[in-house]
Amino acid sequence: MISRTNTLTYLTKNTREARHAILIDPANQTPDVAAKRCLAAVNAGSSMILVGGSSNTDMINVEETVLAIKETLELVTWAKTQDSISDESLRIPVVLFPQGAAALSSEADAITFMMLMNSTSPQYLIEEQVAGAPHIKKSGIEPLPMGYLVCSPGGKVGEVGQAALIQPSEGERVAAYAITAEFYGFKLIYLEAGSGAEKPVEPKLIGKAREASNLTIIVGGGIRDGATAKKAVQAGADWIITGNLAEEYDDADKLQEVLTHFITEMNEI
Repeated sequence: MISRTNTLTYLTKNTREARHAILIDPANQTPDVAAKRCLAAVNAGSSMILVGGSSNTDMINVEETVLAIKETLELVTWAKTQDSISDESLRIPVVLFPQGAAALSSEADAITFMMLMNSTSPQYLIEEQVAGAPHIKKSGIEPLPMGYLVCSPGGKVGEVGQAALIQPSEGERVAAYAITAEFYGFKLIYLEAGSGAEKPVEPKLIGKAREASNLTIIVGGGIRDGATAKKAVQAGADWIITGNLAEEYDDADKLQEVLTHFITEMNEI
């Protein structure tokens, strides 16, 4: 696995193609099912696993899910090592994507230490971060400094996070947020349309964030196929996140097939 001291380097390195990550919500699947879906995603070419996202997650289901995923990937990596096969595609980080300080796990490789920048509530601007910081430091999880922006339609995350949603026409606003994130010292910026959103983040917003900053741009929400992902990549996205897509498939082989096509299509020239 990627060590706990270089996950940020791994996420921000320049690559020829955009990369894909699968988002696992522990509240929506058992640890065993989550692990099988992650293995399918990794075999398809996914480069990171995010764990978290739901308001129904807690310390118990997050930790159980993280452990199951890591154990599954480590067993496969070990088996390939015994066969003298080096498979770097399996050496990927398991990263927490928490809804708050009450859904952490010391077993993860890293955590998105994020500010919901367009929240109108101090809880998501700073208070959850303050509550979780001591646990993160004690556990040794690598914090990944990230600005988080919720764009229209926003979904549940926009509602819970009390976000002043960024509208599709507000390119200059998203650019200003990206500049601010860079000035704060963040290395990542996540443009989120909301889990299961009817529409993804407007590509022009991604383009404005790209023009305004040198941040690594992560885009998620409402992306259900490779063609939609390709538009985000062409606009400037470095990472594409999908969550609900994986939950549609109980058959791991079918999921692997779908994600393989998705990742190939999103990087087609």
